[in-house]
Amino acid sequence: MIGLLCFVLAVLASPFKSKVRLEAENAVLRHQLHVLRRRLHGRVRLTNHDRWFFIQLYRWFPSILKVLTIIRPETLVRWHRAGFSCYWRWKSRPHGGRPQIDTELRVLIQRISMENPLWGAPRIHGELLKLGLEVAQSSVAKYMVKRRGPPCQGWRTFLHNHAPDIAAMDLFVVPTIGFDLLYAFIIVRLDRRDLAWINVTTNPTAEWVARQLTEAFPWDEAPGYMIRDRDRIYGTVVCSATMKLRGARQSG
Repeated sequence: MIGLLCFVLAVLASPFKSKVRLEAENAVLRHQLHVLRRRLHGRVRLTNHDRWFFIQLYRWFPSILKVLTIIRPETLVRWHRAGFSCYWRWKSRPHGGRPQIDTELRVLIQRISMENPLWGAPRIHGELLKLGLEVAQSSVAKYMVKRRGPPCQGWRTFLHNHAPDIAAMDLFVVPTIGFDLLYAFIIVRLDRRDLAWINVTTNPTAEWVARQLTEAFPWDEAPGYMIRDRDRIYGTVVCSATMKLRGARQSG
């Protein structure tokens, strides 16, 4: 009764399927019947041609999974993935290129680079050519021992180590009650967040900023480092004033 009901439902749904799709499903059913007829004893045995047939039809018509009975749909999907991997493994196979150098030569390059830390790839390449060993300079650079330079301190470490010698300056705009604009210039010490200097002007210039720097710090209290943004007002005059303060601090 259930089989008859499934047949009736399939007949009712057949007008809504394309003819090519129906032919693919019929081909899968006929091939499954052919496989079952050639079974000898026990388990159904599939050949590579059978697997290729099912996988190819699955690529074109994924709906054939609904009519598979002798194999599970996940088995067919696994075959398809395995074939896809084999294809791209074959596609990605090496096509010749530069042959690899011998292990002894690689060990020799590493030994020379370790025993002569000041030698670069051109020097080691030249020494190998003198020994009659033909190798490219790029290969020498590839197999040299990579040395790490001294660790560099980060921004946070720099601030922690040099906070007493760092100051920051900034120039910002303050609107007044009469809709005028005042430009406030401040300098802050970073170690204690002390306000070292503040002044206000209506017409800031590079010369005015340089003069504020000179007046903000006495002869022996200039900071070793000055932090600022990329405002265009900090030109050559301001940089010269900063260098003079640093020179005065070092000489003092």
